[in-house]
Amino acid sequence: MAETATTVGVLDVGCFSARLLVVRSGGSLLDPVFSHKSRLRLDRSLDASGRIGREGIDSIIAAVAEAGRVAARRGVDHVFPLATSSIRDARNATEVVERVRRETGIELRFLSGRREAELSYLAARRWYGASAGPLVVLDIGGGTVELAAGDGEQAAFARSLRLGAREMTRTWLDAEVPSGERIAALRGHALNRVRAALDGDEQVLRGFRTVGCSKVLRQLARLAGARPHKDGAARHLHVEDLRTWIPRLAVLPASRRSELPGISRSRARQALAGAVVAEALLTVVEGPAEICPWSTTQGLLLSLLDGPGQHCSAQRSVA
Repeated sequence: MAETATTVGVLDVGCFSARLLVVRSGGSLLDPVFSHKSRLRLDRSLDASGRIGREGIDSIIAAVAEAGRVAARRGVDHVFPLATSSIRDARNATEVVERVRRETGIELRFLSGRREAELSYLAARRWYGASAGPLVVLDIGGGTVELAAGDGEQAAFARSLRLGAREMTRTWLDAEVPSGERIAALRGHALNRVRAALDGDEQVLRGFRTVGCSKVLRQLARLAGARPHKDGAARHLHVEDLRTWIPRLAVLPASRRSELPGISRSRARQALAGAVVAEALLTVVEGPAEICPWSTTQGLLLSLLDGPGQHCSAQRSVA
């Protein structure tokens, strides 16, 4: 049955899933019309050169085609087909986009890392409200980390760093049980990249409320024993808890980490790198981080709901 009200949606195609989230125009993200999710495992399809293999591309095509059929069946007026960094940063991203377009009629679109940071900030600002005061928003994805800060509706500062949990696992902690030296080296690398990106502003940001917007941070907060919200999202993540858990994660093979609370099977391999990067981030901004259930997808939906003059422009190809 088609939806009677005007609807907008975002199809978020990432490393582990393709999720279609639809809301009514003029409505609230707290009351979505519906959502649809297909599972992906693009991490298994990425070769040493950074290309997505044929099996991975086929799985993207199948997931996008199914989301398109669902959206058409439900009469969704507008869907923004967003491909995240797992596709955007692949060596053959242009080939992936072209095959998806040719076989589904849907052209995946990219946002710059900076714009993703701005949207995560927008999502956190709307979640906490204007009375929350200045915010610094951290979003650890698979390929990149987004940082944004400000004291108004829009971020005054936004950066994207190639420090994502999947990418740092691949380049720094690829061994089944990484050495202490490699973990320390990754921590030093992350600290240097974050401090360079802040360019001396870290003292200012330490007075801001710290918000974490990503599944990586949510799972680490659950691992550390944070009590969840009613929606299942944990409330806080403390740097001291990360320093306790990093050595425990380090001695476990990746296949055993999913036995720990909060760590999903699909993200178990990257959990250690995610924890090391999160510890570096919270060291710099002097957390703790409050965990926000909204992130880039919700920020993009909010911008679409705000009207055509407000939503972000997308990159249609990779330079």
